[in-house]
Amino acid sequence: MTDFTLNGTTVSVDVPEDTPLLWVIRDELGMHGTKFGCGVAACGACTVHLDGQMTRSCVTTLGSVAGREVTTIEGLGDEHPLQQAWIEHQVPQCGYCQSGQIMSAAALLAQNPSPTREEIKTHMNGNICRCGTYPRIVAAIESVSEEA
Repeated sequence: MTDFTLNGTTVSVDVPEDTPLLWVIRDELGMHGTKFGCGVAACGACTVHLDGQMTRSCVTTLGSVAGREVTTIEGLGDEHPLQQAWIEHQVPQCGYCQSGQIMSAAALLAQNPSPTREEIKTHMNGNICRCGTYPRIVAAIESVSEEA
């Protein structure tokens, strides 16, 4: 059994410790907001927070999160300012990458509540959006950082 905290609740799972966290979250714990994109930590669709730091759950093993705190998109809550900004700026098109985009943006704003446009672009560079909504993503993040 591996125990860790998921979105504020302690969970226990009985799967091999080398299982990617992404599959534990989705298949074992039934939370489907975190997406599989590439499986090699290159696209950002699977981004979650591990002890407050963004991490790619497709390459993070279950064993490495034992006793630690994991936050998924579901853990941010429906009223998170970034989710509201995503709606106001009409960011999503297909929506597939958006949970990873929001989780990366939340990590940035937690570290730096008022990033410059260049800091936003640099930080978000590892998240791929096949629909090309990058200008709206940056605008949404800027709108939240201006409120902070």
